[in-house]
Amino acid sequence: VTDSVLDRLEELEHTDFIDKDGREITPERFDVTLSHVSFGYGQREVLHDVTFTAPQGSTTAIVGPSGSGKSTICNLVARFYDTDSGTVSVGGHDVREFTCESLLRNISMVFQNVYLFQDSVEKNIKFGCPDATHEQVVAAAKAACCHDFIMSLPDGYDTVIGEGGSTLSGGEKQRISIARAILKDAPIVILDEATASVDPENEHLIQQALSALTKGKTILTIAHRLATIQHADQILVVEDGRIVQRGTHAELMTQGGLYRRFIEIREQAEGWRLA
Repeated sequence: VTDSVLDRLEELEHTDFIDKDGREITPERFDVTLSHVSFGYGQREVLHDVTFTAPQGSTTAIVGPSGSGKSTICNLVARFYDTDSGTVSVGGHDVREFTCESLLRNISMVFQNVYLFQDSVEKNIKFGCPDATHEQVVAAAKAACCHDFIMSLPDGYDTVIGEGGSTLSGGEKQRISIARAILKDAPIVILDEATASVDPENEHLIQQALSALTKGKTILTIAHRLATIQHADQILVVEDGRIVQRGTHAELMTQGGLYRRFIEIREQAEGWRLA
């Protein structure tokens, strides 16, 4: 076992940093482009020849069955992985040209499974923007519709929350996560909408917070809510790692196929119909 550990340590010592050739880049624009991207985990191909552009300031909704490759697309934009072939670009620059820090400076991420640290509410919101002032934190919290519930906590913004946010409800954790992203104010937002149902009041507040976060940004969203999908500037329908349909809601409803079936299932689940 000892030899195995030493071999692994030696291997890691000689492993290149992912951004060893990266440089500080400040893009002049914030469109996102995937060009003929293929990617797999080991021998299992997850994406095959994916090509699309998310124009600056637009919302691109990615929909499709579980395991179709939606999350992988977003992970490649943030460069959590590198492509096997093809390129991912931000503002015309291949993401591999950036240092990780200069790339992620331009991207905020809001995941459906929110993780919060066992620390004060304020420090959790400042995660990713540690030099923010208290006033800036409060402004972000107000925009994310979480200021009032924070002030109702025993010590307000100084209240220490449980590991993983265990002392907060799902909706409260989601809004603190959105406050983090609002405070960071990155021009690109990657959003994985929560599939878990929340009570109507939290649902309304979360949507209000997301509206504040996404205004004027380039949005890539793994979309589950009908309203998000309906109002997206473009919709990408992903199946088995391929984009099988693309267009607006109206265009895709006319086409039929997987998208229309997907929407009909969502309508039944949410109990209402899209016009």
